Amino acid sequence: MWAGADRRDGPVIAWQANLASGAFGASGTVVTMPLDDLPDWLPAWCLDHLGGEPAGVLFQLQQISMVFGLRLAGGRDVVVKARADDGRAVSCVAAQAALAERGFPCARPLTSVAGVGSLAVHAEEFRPGGEVLGGDSPDVAVRYAEVFARLMAELAGVTVAPPLPNPPWVRWDHTGSGVWPAIDFLDSRDQSAVPVYVVDTAERARGRLLAGGLPCVLGHADFEAQNLRWHGQQVWAVHDWDSLAWQPEAALAGAASGSFASAGPPTLAPIESSEAFLVAYQDIRGRLFTAVELEIAWAASVWMAAYNAREQAPHGDTPLPDDAFRTQAAERLRRAHA
Repeated sequence: MWAGADRRDGPVIAWQANLASGAFGASGTVVTMPLDDLPDWLPAWCLDHLGGEPAGVLFQLQQISMVFGLRLAGGRDVVVKARADDGRAVSCVAAQAALAERGFPCARPLTSVAGVGSLAVHAEEFRPGGEVLGGDSPDVAVRYAEVFARLMAELAGVTVAPPLPNPPWVRWDHTGSGVWPAIDFLDSRDQSAVPVYVVDTAERARGRLLAGGLPCVLGHADFEAQNLRWHGQQVWAVHDWDSLAWQPEAALAGAASGSFASAGPPTLAPIESSEAFLVAYQDIRGRLFTAVELEIAWAASVWMAAYNAREQAPHGDTPLPDDAFRTQAAERLRRAHA
């Protein structure tokens, strides 16, 4: 699931050691390819928007988006991203550009979003290097919370059109009739493979989230280990700005508190680590969540985990009885008052 082309963009940084072998990176399938295999539109687009045609391919990541690491004629390295144009890209790239301009550690967009047929395309700087910070202990959770709090504080000063529709894994506010947002590649699969407790958990968490009545803000909705790189104690890069969302701050923090440790297939952090994340986030932001906000945070953490479990199930990855989601769902729902 995570290494195919189903869900998330993931970072544009490929693992350099794996490029020659075409091995799997943390965010998807890394594929080396000759110039002749690039999409027909890409060389001319690079010439028009970046001033040079591709002279070499550093990597390609194929997921929902197509991500190309390219060396242009003249030696400049860039990343070009193309995804189906659903109206979100302009806001996401504008917000990313604003944060990069302020010195936040993320790749700086080099172009605005341009339409190529049904695709939304833009280029950004190549920002290689750094390591994934592994682990899901409370101490690690605090380090991630510090970055997330800084990120959310910076985004609070950015004004863009809401990047809607929200990414599906935080789209509990969809207007469909069922518990899940309409996602063709998931809806077409055998839903009987999804355990009943997953659906029940999602229904209860979604009900709490929809009853929250909290204002929405701009935030990062895929804040996972695989989307960050570190140099020692310092974060070097935050990736996957295509996954910005328009949801309540507490919900976004809650989702991040559950998913921060995911370095490959989605995982759910221990409850004590999610709690440490939320405590640190509030402390750094300088504002305690209300009782309702805390409930919404816990509801978001378990709804996102239920979405992940539903996504994995048709692939034969049905969660085992002792996995983190199944063992934690009841407590997370209790804290959500759901």
